[in-house]
Amino acid sequence: TVVIQAQGSPALLGQPARKLIEAIDGDALVSQPVLMKTLVAGSLGDRRFYLMLLGAFAGLALSLALVGLYGVISYSVAQRTQEIGVRVALGATRIQVLGMVMKHGLMLAGLGVAAGEMLSLMLNSALKGLLVGVSSTDPLTLVVTGALLLLAAAFACYIPARRAMSVDPMTALRNE
Repeated sequence: TVVIQAQGSPALLGQPARKLIEAIDGDALVSQPVLMKTLVAGSLGDRRFYLMLLGAFAGLALSLALVGLYGVISYSVAQRTQEIGVRVALGATRIQVLGMVMKHGLMLAGLGVAAGEMLSLMLNSALKGLLVGVSSTDPLTLVVTGALLLLAAAFACYIPARRAMSVDPMTALRNE
């Protein structure tokens, strides 16, 4: 195998390189020139496919987690409508109600992120073979992914929290 670094088109370099190799060794078999990036892309094809598949499943898992968290917080707000109505009747501000619901949702999400980070550290050896250019215990990656998950969870909690802010205390107390 001969590797030649050149400026310009590899097609123009193919014939002179072939003549040079044949001059050195007349019995050498010379095939068509291939770009290094083509060789590298071919050798990483399966790995890229598996990583794209893993990324698609990760996106699906994130979507399901957000829908689930939204459902849990919405259900919690619906169950606590009378409590929220009493709090508002006793003087709780809209911001306090928003904070109460967001705190509950983000606490659940934080526990989930912490459990996921621990599992990723425990499954370190399984992930090492899939990653290229980054460690499976890279602190920056773990912090950024955890922060992104919490940000997405905050978005999922915000809609039910906004609904809780608009609870009318008279309606909530009358339904009891």
